[in-house]
Amino acid sequence: MSMIAQEKLPVSATRRPAHRQRAAVGINANNNAAAFLFLSPWILGMVCLTLGPILASFYLSLTSYDMFTAPQWIGLDNYVKMAFEDSRYYQSLKVTFTYVFLSVPLKLAFALGIAMLLNRGLRGLGFYRSVFYLPSLLGGSVAVAIMWRQVFSYDGIINQILLKFGIDGPSWITSTDYALYTLVALAVWQFGSPMVIFLAGLKQIPQDIYDAAEVDGAGSVRKFVSITLPLLTPIIFFNFVMQIIGAFQAFTPAYIISGGKGGPADATLFYTLYLYEQAFTNFQMGYASAMAWVLVGIIGLATAISFLSARYWVHYGDER
Repeated sequence: MSMIAQEKLPVSATRRPAHRQRAAVGINANNNAAAFLFLSPWILGMVCLTLGPILASFYLSLTSYDMFTAPQWIGLDNYVKMAFEDSRYYQSLKVTFTYVFLSVPLKLAFALGIAMLLNRGLRGLGFYRSVFYLPSLLGGSVAVAIMWRQVFSYDGIINQILLKFGIDGPSWITSTDYALYTLVALAVWQFGSPMVIFLAGLKQIPQDIYDAAEVDGAGSVRKFVSITLPLLTPIIFFNFVMQIIGAFQAFTPAYIISGGKGGPADATLFYTLYLYEQAFTNFQMGYASAMAWVLVGIIGLATAISFLSARYWVHYGDER
């Protein structure tokens, strides 16, 4: 009956008056204009400071450009040079991949271990969390890199400690055998950021699960393998992806500790350091732009592989 009554109503009673429709359209237009006004700084920054340089770098990667003369179109010659002519390019790839494969797992393992210790209900948890996070907060600074260079120099504190045990330590940062591992140690020392995330994840695991496992006779190792790790896999995955991206882009420690040359004997020639050398020392901006795009591809491929593998080992709470 209500539908029949509604059908019998005049059109003016079922539709909004024209002046009200125009008013509503005007209000929506004003709201949209206000929204675009507030978003305009971000849009301008995105176009001028991000999208514009990205497109410009892609164009420069296909040119020969030294920043003093106009770019000359050479097509894919820069990429061909990387693939077949530049031996130092492959050295930079080797150093970078070694750094990533060593630093990321060690850093995550160390961060998870410290987070589990802090999750035991220590007094002054906020203080310890801040102290452990501080190196990560200062990780990209020049001061930390200089400090690390002094620590691992021939007369640094590490060799001073070894000397007390009768061991004459090497000059760690100038040795081809140890220079890269000092940078790996620096990366592992900056474990604060993933540690805080791990600690937050550990606090979300219900204690009832651990209590039930103890009733069934599970020990500490069994609870860690069967409860803690599976429930932390989303957090581990997030930290893993973020640390891989950051490791591929590492620059400041290698630049400061090696004196900007990637030495000794290119033992610490990171990809980003070689890119910087090509761009601002050799003024091969086109070649450096091509290197930057290859690095984007490498990071994208590593991230894609991580997401594809996640379906086999990452467990979410909404899964059946």
